[in-house]
Amino acid sequence: MKHALALLAPLLGLGLGLALSRLAAGATDCKFLGPAEHLTFTPAARARWLAPRVRAPGLLDSLYGTVRRFLSVVQLNPFPSELVKALLNELASVKVNEVVRYEAGYVVCAVIAGLYLLLVPTAGLCFCCCRCHRRCGGRVKTEHKALACERAALMVFLLLTTLLLLIGVVCAFVTNQRTHEQMGPSIEAMPETLLSLRGLVSDVPQELQAVAQQFCLPQEQVSEELDGVGVSIGSAIHTQLRSSVYPLLAAVGSLGQVLQVSVHNLQTLNATVVELQAGQQDLEPAIREHRDRLLELLQEAGCQGDCAGALSRARTLELGADFSQVPSVDHILHQLKGVPKANFSSMVQEENSTFNALPALAAMQTSSLVQELKKAVAQQPEGVRTLAEGFPVLEAASRWAQALQEVEESLRPYLQEVQRYETYRWIMGCVLCSVVLFVVLCNLLGLNLGVWGLSAREDPSHPEAKGEAGARFLMAGVGLSFLFAAPLILLVFATFLVGGNVQTLVCRSWENGELFEFADTPGNLPPSMNLSQLLGLRKNISIHQAYQQCKEGAALWTVLQLNDSYDLEEHLDISQYTNKLRQELQSLKVDTQSLDLLSSAARRDLEALQSSGLQHIHYPDFLVQIQRPVVKTSMEQLAQELQGLAQAQDNSVLGQRLQDEAHGLRNLHREKVVPQQSLVAKLNLSVRALESSAPNLQLETSDVLANVTYLKGELPAWAARILRNVSECFLAREMGYFSQYVAWVREEVTQRIATCQPLSGALDNSRVILCDMMADPWNAFWFCLAWCTFFLIPSIIFAVKTSKYFRPIRKRLSSTSSEETQLFHIPRVTSLKL
Repeated sequence: MKHALALLAPLLGLGLGLALSRLAAGATDCKFLGPAEHLTFTPAARARWLAPRVRAPGLLDSLYGTVRRFLSVVQLNPFPSELVKALLNELASVKVNEVVRYEAGYVVCAVIAGLYLLLVPTAGLCFCCCRCHRRCGGRVKTEHKALACERAALMVFLLLTTLLLLIGVVCAFVTNQRTHEQMGPSIEAMPETLLSLRGLVSDVPQELQAVAQQFCLPQEQVSEELDGVGVSIGSAIHTQLRSSVYPLLAAVGSLGQVLQVSVHNLQTLNATVVELQAGQQDLEPAIREHRDRLLELLQEAGCQGDCAGALSRARTLELGADFSQVPSVDHILHQLKGVPKANFSSMVQEENSTFNALPALAAMQTSSLVQELKKAVAQQPEGVRTLAEGFPVLEAASRWAQALQEVEESLRPYLQEVQRYETYRWIMGCVLCSVVLFVVLCNLLGLNLGVWGLSAREDPSHPEAKGEAGARFLMAGVGLSFLFAAPLILLVFATFLVGGNVQTLVCRSWENGELFEFADTPGNLPPSMNLSQLLGLRKNISIHQAYQQCKEGAALWTVLQLNDSYDLEEHLDISQYTNKLRQELQSLKVDTQSLDLLSSAARRDLEALQSSGLQHIHYPDFLVQIQRPVVKTSMEQLAQELQGLAQAQDNSVLGQRLQDEAHGLRNLHREKVVPQQSLVAKLNLSVRALESSAPNLQLETSDVLANVTYLKGELPAWAARILRNVSECFLAREMGYFSQYVAWVREEVTQRIATCQPLSGALDNSRVILCDMMADPWNAFWFCLAWCTFFLIPSIIFAVKTSKYFRPIRKRLSSTSSEETQLFHIPRVTSLKL
């Protein structure tokens, strides 16, 4: 116990010092709260991925490339910015000569088509008249040596021309059908594309509202953690103070035990001294009587033996210790009367329970304020609540949707007309391609029949009807060519003029970026087509740059540069909200007055011990008497010696008296001296215990009282400081949840909400629909049909020329051959008259 108390005081002071140092550093240590939760927000941005349209590669791609190269030769002029600007803004200011200058290549083609339209039907009419008068398209009149070569050459040329016509008409059939098949789905895809663009802005309010509504996630998290803030505060106070409170309570408990033991030892000491004093008062007369009798007996003359030695020892038969000389402790016992009144063990256990119940106590004391905090947390900041109201795109959403709707409504009649005229074009294309195919069939049948007729011409027994039929088929093809030349050239030029301008004016400029440059130039587009004005932006944006950013998946925030029109940070500024929470948290209080550390009764006990003067007892005076024997002479040895002397005496009376004295000394020693010796040993233990503990006991009592007083006085300040630190840590943790929300909103609004990929996708799909799926097959159709139309001219020429050689020859041999025939003339057999 002595060593425990000796070590406890410096450890207690060290514990208090460490506690103070931890409290000073506690402002930055927030690990006791544990790691903050990571909030998972539901993405508010809707998926607006417009599937790209791609024309599948095919065998006609090379034909499409050829047509594009041809059109690039026809239209060498760059994109007519001024002309298109005038067409879009002021149609009346368009000058015809500028249009003609730009369309020079098409004008040349128009002249060629006009000449074809004029000359071919005229030639056909003239040929028809000549045929009626049998002046052209007849037969070979005479057979000569070069006839076979001429006929073979014409047949080869006609066959090649027919094969070229066949290739052209097959391609024309395929492209005509391809154009018709893709025209319907392409026209139907236009409204779908516009519909996807309409949702580009119209869904933004709902998405922003969804973003604002998810402010409830940090609110719910903070509200949930507020339920445990009282326990957290109490636990923090308990954790940081236990290194001071536990040792102090242990010291109080140990000191209480020491106090109890010391008071017990002091009471034992006093009682023992009283008993010793009383025993000495009883013992001294008895010893004196025995001594006087022994001195009388041992001095008799008839005493035999070593009577002198026994006499000397009998003279020393007297008390050794005088306990009446020890200092009195009555005044100290008076000071410690009733001490200890407190049950230190129960008190320490109760104080430990009270200290361990600090988390629950703090939760109870902060419950009402936590409810107020929850009400404050449940309120939504004004900026977050109005997040969707001031968004600049929202004001233009109706205009954007209305503009797209107007475009859709205005396009719908035209698209229906386009479908109707496309049906007419397809029917006319099928008819004219069938005519060209019939011409090809006529040429092929004519050539086959003609060759068959030529092979049979050598046999005079076979008529020449096959050759004549072949010639007629060729002439039928010629007649169809002349008859349908005008519809063919008209259809070719009409489709060429439309498809060629779409390719050169729109598709080519779209691909090389000239169309974007034109749209980005201020003043080129009318206000109704100005994207910046439609969206209500403060400055114009580059459509080409916007297209590139949209293609990379950027959001409208970046593309439309909305940071110049909308202060997002102002709406995300929740400082007023957090300041209110901080003020509410700073008003949190925890009352630690219920932690007494030392009850009033225990304090009075310790103060009584402190003022008792226990340390002033002169213990050496006790030790001096304790170290002395109760009786100076050993009564046992003296009694044994008297017993021997009694046996050595001749005088029986003297011997008997000596024997009685020996027996009396033994009884006195047993009844009086031995109890006194036991009391002396008991006194020795009490004196030794008090001597060892009393000097430090007062100092330890003073230290414990001082520490209890200091800790009791500083406990509210320490608790308040810990509470402030815990509140700051808790506020920083809760603000972290709101910071997560603000960061998520910033990223969601600026990078994900209203992604404009549908804009770039719609533009790309529109280009694919217009250029790849409509214009390319359309242009390939007129190109193939033009191929056939212009190859009809050599087909007419070669068919007319070749048909002459398939008809019977009027005069088979020339003059030379006739003479040779006359040299070997065999006369005709004539009939005999009987």
